[in-house]
Amino acid sequence: MVRLPLSPAELERGERLGALLRQARGDRSMVEVALTAGISPETLRKIETGRVATPSFATIAAVTTALGLSLDEVWAAVSAGADAAVAS
Repeated sequence: MVRLPLSPAELERGERLGALLRQARGDRSMVEVALTAGISPETLRKIETGRVATPSFATIAAVTTALGLSLDEVWAAVSAGADAAVAS
């Protein structure tokens, strides 16, 4: 299966997601949060840095649960920037 290139909007949304998760992690170690979520620390690092701009739903659900975040709140925060860009 060939993966289509991500659009600039998808890349920006991935960066916003990564920044939000990094901020929510605070002073907890990446290893601690990743292991709690059941993913590898490398996967979490890639998500936080925007290198994985479109992680799977299950991965994001696990990370948000480990961080005590609501999926609704995360989606609202991540998609808010896209809505502002479209309105401009």
